[in-house]
Amino acid sequence: MLPLMLDLAEWPVLLVGGGPAALKRLDLLEQSGARRLAIHAPDPLPEMRARAGARLVERLPDEAEIAAARLLFVADLPEPEAARLAVLGRAHRVLVNVEDVVPLCDAYAMATVRRGQLVLAVSTEGRSPAVAARLRRQLAERYGPEWAARLDAVAALRDRLRAEGRRPAEVMAETNAWLDAQDRQETG
Repeated sequence: MLPLMLDLAEWPVLLVGGGPAALKRLDLLEQSGARRLAIHAPDPLPEMRARAGARLVERLPDEAEIAAARLLFVADLPEPEAARLAVLGRAHRVLVNVEDVVPLCDAYAMATVRRGQLVLAVSTEGRSPAVAARLRRQLAERYGPEWAARLDAVAALRDRLRAEGRRPAEVMAETNAWLDAQDRQETG
């Protein structure tokens, strides 16, 4: 597996499903900045209907709608229907994720902790969502909300050092020194 971060801002993304797992995927996609998100659910939960708003189409997508996507998430559908959609997606070179059906996935959603633009991610390549969830909780405890501001401060330091013409090794060393000082303040 190759872990990647995808910029979903301009990607057409299709979410199919209207139950609890699809709602979790909706959270993930919205937090990830998916602006071109279409949601198809033949029988959505009231919460999905409310959250999806005008993006909701209350039927399964047709082949043309799947072909127009670059990323397809499927959740809360019977496996034969999910498999049919996955086959269509793959035929049109769309990345496919079917909730908890590893053989139907080209891409896996990682368990993530977000602190501003800092994203910590864990994957078990679909082998154990429980392990990924446990590690995500541990990361969330270790790296609290203050890390969003730390990242912003380090990015500003990096920009300043680069503007001064510092070499990459110097930038790395000064960044590490700054982080070490922050760690000492936190523990001392």
